[in-house]
Amino acid sequence: MQRRKFLAGAGALSAAALPVAARADGPLIRWRLASSFPKSLDTIFDAANTVAQHVAAATGGRFQIQVFAAGELVPGPGVFDAVREGTVQLGHTSSYYYVGKDPTFAFDTAVPFGLNSRQQTAWMMQGGGMALMRELFRDHGIVNIPCGNTGAQMGGWYRKEIRTLSDLKGLKLRIGGFAGQVMARLGVVPQQLPGSEIYPALEKGVIDAAEWVGPYDDEKLGFNKVARYYYFPGWWEGGPQLSLYINAQEWERLPRDYQAILECACLYAHADMQAAYDVKNPQALKRLILTGTQMRRFSDEIMQAAYKATTALYEETAARNPRFRKVYEPWRKFRNEQIAWFGIAERPFDNFMAVAGEPARK
Repeated sequence: MQRRKFLAGAGALSAAALPVAARADGPLIRWRLASSFPKSLDTIFDAANTVAQHVAAATGGRFQIQVFAAGELVPGPGVFDAVREGTVQLGHTSSYYYVGKDPTFAFDTAVPFGLNSRQQTAWMMQGGGMALMRELFRDHGIVNIPCGNTGAQMGGWYRKEIRTLSDLKGLKLRIGGFAGQVMARLGVVPQQLPGSEIYPALEKGVIDAAEWVGPYDDEKLGFNKVARYYYFPGWWEGGPQLSLYINAQEWERLPRDYQAILECACLYAHADMQAAYDVKNPQALKRLILTGTQMRRFSDEIMQAAYKATTALYEETAARNPRFRKVYEPWRKFRNEQIAWFGIAERPFDNFMAVAGEPARK
């Protein structure tokens, strides 16, 4: 039922599928959307513009969405409350920003050693994730729709090499959320800084390392100029999803055809964002390496310790938080099934192509 509702009116994916004349007598609606992201984070920020453009085109301009960057209406972290309280009708954000309200929100974006981007979409659309997350958001007066994914992110920039667990002791790393809690168990001192403050903090040695997104966005902030070592994988963000938030009362007042159009516009933006990152990141990584960036993989020792700490954190959180447990238990089952399947079909193919494609990269 949930998938059928999510994809209702799938013909609205393009303006051509809904003739303008069909919308000529529709109500004129103007909504405001507050983004958690600055315009400089263009690939993520533009997903909201993509939604607005498709909605306007499919309704013959009858449904208008005005997009505001972080700080123009509300601060980036304030999007959740702004939508819930009706300050704006829409928000575009990452739900793991709000783990302080309830750690369960992290499942709507990404959790350490979780799902990759394809698996995250599969969980939401076919694996029961949408129903679970809609139930959580409903209690806060919000309707959520997947609206973007960056793909697997990087493990961050480090001023020195991190070879063993002992190298993590006392390391001041810009990182937050669940990943910060895991890193703290390994001896790291997590630091939460907005993007605009990361570069000067790294440059001055206030922090020793920082994670952000991936090559395209990291290059723009110039982290390679003040931290030489670029680590992978970003095990805490294997497939981080962005979401569109809608004030629940406004959603119920919205005509059903407009609801379907909005949902389908989000689905288009969802796929479009990952496509954009998959095009931009390889070229950005090449440029970074040419400027002296040193690529490093987290050691197996660090990965295994982080995985053990993550699993313990999940079990502890599930034991004290019934909402978290309700999502975590079916999510974990789904994740394990996906790992088994990808291990048969996807990973062997990817591993072979990585080797077979090596001459082409030289």
